[in-house]
Formats: sequence, C-alpha cells, structure tokens
Amino acid sequence: MTIEEAQQTVDTWIQTTGVRYFNELTNMAMLTEEVGEVARIIARQYGEQSFKASDRDKVLADELADVLFVVICLANQTGVNLTEALQRNLEKKNLRDADRHKQNEKLR
Repeated sequence: MTIEEAQQTVDTWIQTTGVRYFNELTNMAMLTEEVGEVARIIARQYGEQSFKASDRDKVLADELADVLFVVICLANQTGVNLTEALQRNLEKKNLRDADRHKQNEKLR
C-alpha cells in the first residue's frame, strides 16, 4: 500500500465506519496517547522497566499502526499530502544533513 492509498483507505473508513473525523485537537490528543503506548512498550521491551500483566498483550506493530492511523487522519483533515510532504522532508534532510551524521564522532 502506498502512502496515498493509505490516506484514501483511512478516509474511506472514516466516512463509512467512523462516521466523521474527530476534530484536530481531539486527534492531537489521541496521537499523544498512542505515542505514549508505543513508549510504554519500548520502555519495557528494550528498556529497563518490567512488563505489568496488563501490558503483556500489547504488540509494538499494532501500536505503531495506531500512531500512523492518527497521523493519516490529521493529514487528511488538514489537507496534507503525506507523499509530497515526505518527499520534501527527505530532500531537506539530504541537503542539510549530507555530511553531518558522518562527521559525528558519537555515531562511530
């Protein structure tokens, strides 16, 4: 699935199953919540925290997909074409960071 197809699929789901988009502020709060769930899994799976019984059924891939879904919702409702935005962002990074990371002693 391309990013454009994902944006269309989410929009179709919202219009048919989800009834309508939540407003932008609600979606921003939901994005924060979903990122927190990703952080919780990372802290337990790769960090030093231990899993609670209620955390054991959480799957990182599912939580990352939740983050992506909300990002796509925000893009759709604010008129952002994520394919174009990502392409522009990568061009910016390629220009700005062409040698920066290679010269970073901390990354060696």
